[in-house]
Amino acid sequence: MPSILRRFAIAAATAAGFAATCLAAEELKVGDPAPAFTLKASDGKTYSLAQFKGKQAVVIAWFPKAFTGGCTKECKSLRQSTKELHALDVAYFTASVDTPEKNKDFAASLDLDYPILSDPEKTTARAYGVLNPERGLAQRWTFYIDKEGVIRAIDKAIKTEKAGPDMAAKVKELGLASGG
Repeated sequence: MPSILRRFAIAAATAAGFAATCLAAEELKVGDPAPAFTLKASDGKTYSLAQFKGKQAVVIAWFPKAFTGGCTKECKSLRQSTKELHALDVAYFTASVDTPEKNKDFAASLDLDYPILSDPEKTTARAYGVLNPERGLAQRWTFYIDKEGVIRAIDKAIKTEKAGPDMAAKVKELGLASGG
């Protein structure tokens, strides 16, 4: 009898593992609900997708690693577009799998006026499908999420030097700006 139970347990675990792999492998697409998140940010606050539901669209620009060339250019470009992005009244963040302390230092070094979300456990990065399994870092992808929590666009071709103006243009194009 224990042998039968052991085989059943192995079969159940294998099936569960297969199901989890299939679910994890399914890439998010436009029209999907954005995965929920609650993440600590460089400004010391904790942000969740739920706190913006029904109030503001959310843009999350994932980047690989703080204090690297491309990520520095991307974050600076967003900072330089502050006036335009704030006028659109969307909640926008950059995000990485770096620790909150590292992202706090990175944000301070660039004098950023928007928060960098930290996901050192990589749970949210996996949920969004941005985690590069070989490198353990996030892909440079930006998600545009409407007020109801639905993904309206996923940009996988980020031009780091133009990230700010491109984000503002995409928010306008999608009609995600407050009142839009």
